Amino acid sequence: MDTIIAKTEERMGKAIDSLNHDYAQIRAGRANPGVLDKIQIDYYGVPTPIQQVAAVSIAEARILVIQPWDKSMIQPIEKAIQASDIGINPQNDGNVIRLMFPALTEDRRREIAKDISKRAEEAKVAIRNIRRDGMEDIKKLKKDNTITEDDQKDGEEQIQKITDKKIKEVDEISSAKEKEVMSV
Repeated sequence: MDTIIAKTEERMGKAIDSLNHDYAQIRAGRANPGVLDKIQIDYYGVPTPIQQVAAVSIAEARILVIQPWDKSMIQPIEKAIQASDIGINPQNDGNVIRLMFPALTEDRRREIAKDISKRAEEAKVAIRNIRRDGMEDIKKLKKDNTITEDDQKDGEEQIQKITDKKIKEVDEISSAKEKEVMSV
């Protein structure tokens, strides 16, 4: 039964990690290297993340600087960023590429906040589905007479406590991200 509870908690943790990864991709009007995570460039025939061929740093609050270790990679990086859906035009000076993040409009901030809420709700649904799976596994153990009824109740209570904790964590993460997006 302890393995079921541990597995359930681990799966819920992965759902939260996934949410954090999704939130890192959201552009909040500030320079965030996370927006480059999904962009792959052709590095000698191999699709490679930008972070593996260049140093990515934040120069100012709204400026991201990409400095390739190999100067010949400037053009491919620039083209990959232009072809991506991040909506920022790269500026190339021959040595580095600068990404200027524009300030977000109020409407766009509200739109992003709705998306944040939607993703948080999806994470909560995933956590509840994981809870359901854990509860069913414990009920199977009881049905097979591997555990007692008291053990079943204890296990279900533990899974519910873990679920409540993880749902609260999702709420905290999403409200922090909404606050970040809505701040000017």
